Amino acid sequence: MEESEKRIMQEDCSEDSLGIGVLTLTNMRVAFDKTKGRIADFSKKIGETVLDVKLNQIVEAGKEGWLITKVRIKVKTDQGEKTYKFGVFNTGKWLKAIEEAISAQKN
Repeated sequence: MEESEKRIMQEDCSEDSLGIGVLTLTNMRVAFDKTKGRIADFSKKIGETVLDVKLNQIVEAGKEGWLITKVRIKVKTDQGEKTYKFGVFNTGKWLKAIEEAISAQKN
């Protein structure tokens, strides 16, 4: 993290294509770090960062699903737009925090 960067939210979750990891929202970016865990001794290790997106790259943020809801972010990349879907505990809280962070960065 950079010196002026502040963590807003962080949670263990699962992303549809990336798998299990930790989703982190800061005042500058959204990051997803893969994790590996063992049930035998309840250990968990954070692996590589597989998603690191600046807030100004997020084209759209939303919620989807009926029984199992997910937070969805659409990101513009060099190859076009890519959508990520995160299964977090409180999708409404995450969506609001992402939208507020994007808005605050624009101002």
